[in-house]
Amino acid sequence: MSPRSRLARKVVKAFLPIILVIILIVLITIGLIVRGITRPPRAPYLVTPQTFAKVTGPLLKASDATWKNHDGTEARGWMIKGADGAPAVILLHRYGADRSWLLNLAVKLNESTNFTVLWPDLRGHGENPPVLWTLFGGVDGDDVTAAIEYLKNLKTTAGQAQVSRIGIYGVELGSYAALVAAKRTPEVRALALDSVPGSPDDIIRQATDTWSGMKSAVFYRMAGIGVRAYGLGKYQNTPSCELARSLREVRVMLLSGNESDPWQRSTLEVASCFHPPAEIKRDLFLTGGNLPAATGEQEESYDRPVIEFFDKALR
Repeated sequence: MSPRSRLARKVVKAFLPIILVIILIVLITIGLIVRGITRPPRAPYLVTPQTFAKVTGPLLKASDATWKNHDGTEARGWMIKGADGAPAVILLHRYGADRSWLLNLAVKLNESTNFTVLWPDLRGHGENPPVLWTLFGGVDGDDVTAAIEYLKNLKTTAGQAQVSRIGIYGVELGSYAALVAAKRTPEVRALALDSVPGSPDDIIRQATDTWSGMKSAVFYRMAGIGVRAYGLGKYQNTPSCELARSLREVRVMLLSGNESDPWQRSTLEVASCFHPPAEIKRDLFLTGGNLPAATGEQEESYDRPVIEFFDKALR
């Protein structure tokens, strides 16, 4: 062995433990990030149909609903049945929220239209979720198609279909899941989408910012690699614009906040991808991501256009 080869071998031996430690630290960091962001923050429900009814009286007829996702996992939500044969609307919350964020909108929508309203916890969300993790849109969208099948199988007392046409409202993660479901399910005829991400990678980036408390390109890269490995091929990063271009005969309304809204740009960019063009409500004072902090007047100014859109689009 030449002197140069012996020297190289000594250098490798000297630095190999350091390299292995660095690799281990990187893998541990990726694992911590993935565990942190695929298991969203959870808190007790802001309100439930039971606590809501104590304030408003016994007129609220929301009930618990459960069904199976296509992968055999359990899904759950609250539902208010509407008139026999009327349309149905599914409401989908954002990443880190849960179904209780949308209870007021669900009640108003049902009271104003007599539509059936179903609003589930997306996987990984809500109190004690039956599925502990999320994959930021693709699998969640497939779960929404399972919810649609659940609605299609509902029957009236006369044995007829309980619902006809279907609309979906979604915020951020919920809006991406709605696009996935609309592409796969022709019964979806109307979409009201708030804070649309450009792709699931954008949701990962936002979730990583929140988890780490900083903006770090290194953390973003680690999170992206980790989620793809964790998903075992199930992670989907199809751009929202590509999904939007695949839709036909679906009426769409997009809701966007003002310049301080982190999703304003991506929401407005996806608008041009729909055919026919989407209706746009822009520069809103608040979006679906901060509805729980709104006053009654602010909430009404947001809810009313959404309700009117579905009432016209699904009749």
